[in-house]
Amino acid sequence: MDFSTFVMSLGSSAMIHLGKIPSPDAPKPREGERTGEVDLASAKQIIDILDILEQKTRGNLDDSEQRLLQSLLYDLRVEYVDAQKQSF
Repeated sequence: MDFSTFVMSLGSSAMIHLGKIPSPDAPKPREGERTGEVDLASAKQIIDILDILEQKTRGNLDDSEQRLLQSLLYDLRVEYVDAQKQSF
């Protein structure tokens, strides 16, 4: 496993917790159904882990790894805020 695969794995887990993609072991949702239960606390924890990883690896990643991590963090934060708004 390389760094990019690891980061994408964490990102996929966050998206599952945000209800954006189905869990691999979950039944396939019907058309129009949500992909899964939203667990904002777990999603936030993964986003926080990725943020710490980004801070601690700053200056030690190649350009593509740094862009991947920054882009993933941005996308997850946007999805998290949207999920928060929908939960109210």
